[in-house]
Amino acid sequence: MNRKLVRLLSLVATSAMLSLAAVDYADARAGGGRSFGSRGSRTFQAPPATPTAPRAAAPMERSATQPGAATSVPRTGAAAGAQATRGRFGGGFAGGLLGGLVGAGLFGMLMGHGFMGGFSGFASIFGLLLQIGIIFLVVRLVMGWFRNRSAKPAMAAAGGPAAGAQGGPQPGPFGMNRMSSGTGFGSATAAPATEDFQVTAADQEAFGEALVEIQTAYGREDISALRTRLTPEMVTNFSDDLADNASQGVINEISDVTLLQGDVAEAWRENGAEYASAAMRFSMRDVFRDRQTGALKEGEQEAPVEATEVWTFRRAPGGRWLLAAIQQA
Repeated sequence: MNRKLVRLLSLVATSAMLSLAAVDYADARAGGGRSFGSRGSRTFQAPPATPTAPRAAAPMERSATQPGAATSVPRTGAAAGAQATRGRFGGGFAGGLLGGLVGAGLFGMLMGHGFMGGFSGFASIFGLLLQIGIIFLVVRLVMGWFRNRSAKPAMAAAGGPAAGAQGGPQPGPFGMNRMSSGTGFGSATAAPATEDFQVTAADQEAFGEALVEIQTAYGREDISALRTRLTPEMVTNFSDDLADNASQGVINEISDVTLLQGDVAEAWRENGAEYASAAMRFSMRDVFRDRQTGALKEGEQEAPVEATEVWTFRRAPGGRWLLAAIQQA
């Protein structure tokens, strides 16, 4: 019985290892069929759907950007000071005064006058506290009324038509850009995004060229060429993938990369940088070979395969577009 159990467990473990190996080989090409990288403040927001990628892009599996990092606002000196001085009695005028009164009472007890010894009696201190409490409540009510009144115009402005155009990416009609020569995106442009940024036909052409150059350089394991096309974060990720291939004794050979269809999902500016997310459907010959013999690994076929991904590019204004993120679509 024990021998049968051991054999069964061995078979299960072997099958699991083979299935994992098959998944690794199936997810070839640059990026390994994963979603990773950074898209600035939109890293954890899905790009708008496009005709090329009608389904929602996969969320990031790995990113140097931390969730919420772009939206956190450090406290100013005044706010930090107010927060630091807040204790059990609250902050501001009321807290300080109540703390002072209690401190005075405790000091009186230490001097032998009793907790209320420093005042004319219990009625006097109770009346004083009651008056202070009433004044404090009135002041808070008045301040709250003024605050709400000043906030209404700002809320009305934020909810107007202009906010819809500037508050974030808005899905809209995206033109389908089919490849006539296998080297470009077509003539359609992206819908306006944050700060009314529009990519040009030259930008779209650059995205298609980057796809071919990056995939081909990855297949050659040419890190130097990849550095000229990737952000530092993506260079690290691609280097890790190539190192994994080397440790497994395989090379991911990529050739005949052709962009079949592409369109721009969104483009925006932030923190002195420009971003553009482009959905691209492409074909390629993508296989794993043995490093020593050059033979195809088991299950690999040299027939062209297709993939659809959303690539986000980043650049300094007027600079060269660098690949900053890949998401599966």
